[in-house]
Amino acid sequence: MSNEALEKMLAKGMDNALLRFGLGKGYLDAGDFARAAEHLQHCVAFDPHYSAAWKLLGQALNKQGLLEDARQAWTQGLQVAQEKGDKQAEKEISVFLRRLDKAANPPRQAD
Repeated sequence: MSNEALEKMLAKGMDNALLRFGLGKGYLDAGDFARAAEHLQHCVAFDPHYSAAWKLLGQALNKQGLLEDARQAWTQGLQVAQEKGDKQAEKEISVFLRRLDKAANPPRQAD
């Protein structure tokens, strides 16, 4: 379903976690990271146990250069994934967090 169709559903008052997840993913895929983050934040507000939404929220924030916000989203998502036993989300989020750590602390070059 297109973002336009999903936005129409939202405008009609059909607001829920799944709709916001769809909008967030759609805008993330389209490169509109700020709008994606906005919808994904609403999604996790509706359902704080939606590990896939936390993962995408971290990606949207990371793409905007909001690294600490991305870290917080991924950390929350990792906790949720572990609590739910969502091994795939746990693995993916762990990779994102390691990459974030690696970028923040690059290895030193010998002079």
